[in-house]
Amino acid sequence: MNFRPRPKEEPEINLIPFIDVLLVILIFLMLTTTYSKFTELQLKLPVADSDAQRDYPKEVIVAVTSDGRYTVKGTPVTGRNVDALAQAFADAQAAKDSVVIITADATAPHQSVITVMEAARRKGLNHITFATQNSAQAGNR
Repeated sequence: MNFRPRPKEEPEINLIPFIDVLLVILIFLMLTTTYSKFTELQLKLPVADSDAQRDYPKEVIVAVTSDGRYTVKGTPVTGRNVDALAQAFADAQAAKDSVVIITADATAPHQSVITVMEAARRKGLNHITFATQNSAQAGNR
């Protein structure tokens, strides 16, 4: 008969399965979470803090009003579609290396600006920039 006391074993807590379960839950939550960035943004365009304006030797300035009318180099465009704008670029004798400067009103429809970009693409005018105002100038108005 062996009446000697046995040494007491300390219970071990195995953390590896617990960590595995937590990682699976974390991955599940990361994959199923939706982010609603766009509902939180309040945009006011076009205001930008930029360096001094550049002078381009060959520039075609296209103005877009708030109701979607266009002028190319100060000449009003009769239509509001891509073909009319493309014809206005041709009438303005825009060269392939000309820079198209889009001066759009802050409340101009987005489609109007896209129409200018599409007409420029059709005429092979690949250099496009946007005219903006500094935030200091915008505060004065």
